[in-house]
Amino acid sequence: MGIYLAPSILSADLLQLEKQVRLVAANGADFIHIDVMDGHFVPNLTFGPNMVKAIKRIVTIPLDVHLMISNPDEYIDDYVKAGADILTVHQEACTHLHRTVQNIHQQGIKAGVALNPATPLSAVEDILEELDLLLIMSVNPGFGGQKFIPRSLNRIARVRQMAEDCNPDLLLEVDGGINPETAREVVGSGANVLVAGNAIFGSKHIVEATLNIRQAAETAATGERSV
Repeated sequence: MGIYLAPSILSADLLQLEKQVRLVAANGADFIHIDVMDGHFVPNLTFGPNMVKAIKRIVTIPLDVHLMISNPDEYIDDYVKAGADILTVHQEACTHLHRTVQNIHQQGIKAGVALNPATPLSAVEDILEELDLLLIMSVNPGFGGQKFIPRSLNRIARVRQMAEDCNPDLLLEVDGGINPETAREVVGSGANVLVAGNAIFGSKHIVEATLNIRQAAETAATGERSV
């Protein structure tokens, strides 16, 4: 199973956004991660469908759109039309999660579900086989630049084990505090999609930072997975 790197534009310089997105897309990024926040589900306000549409015009790699919003069902069509290739909703924001996932799939794109750090893994056990992607939040959502929560490693390992029988091709994504060191740890625990924001766009050398995280992750992928 390959390793995928998804730089998050949450930490990008908005005055240099096109340049920076093109830069990572040409130098090691597999997806562009777009964090959508509504100021209600999380205490921050960020991007909407127009940002997704704008980025879709400048890159050919998939757009990984993470909806950190209340009532995500009301906005699925908007983000699909804007160009999302993967659309991830929060389990905590969905009253009928299975129906939401079905709706995303019916739009012809990949469906993901995200779990906050305090949400038990059992909340997605019965829908795991339906998912293309599961996102483990390794920080509390809302802001970039937070410190990685170490117990996330155990959660990643447990989810990977849960998926072995029912969904071995599951993309297991981790978002929060990813840098070369934590990249090695999360891949060693079973993750294969890494979201990195501040560690990439907060660096003076964006290409080098991107490649360093990719190299650390790929090196870990060739070793033994931690338990």
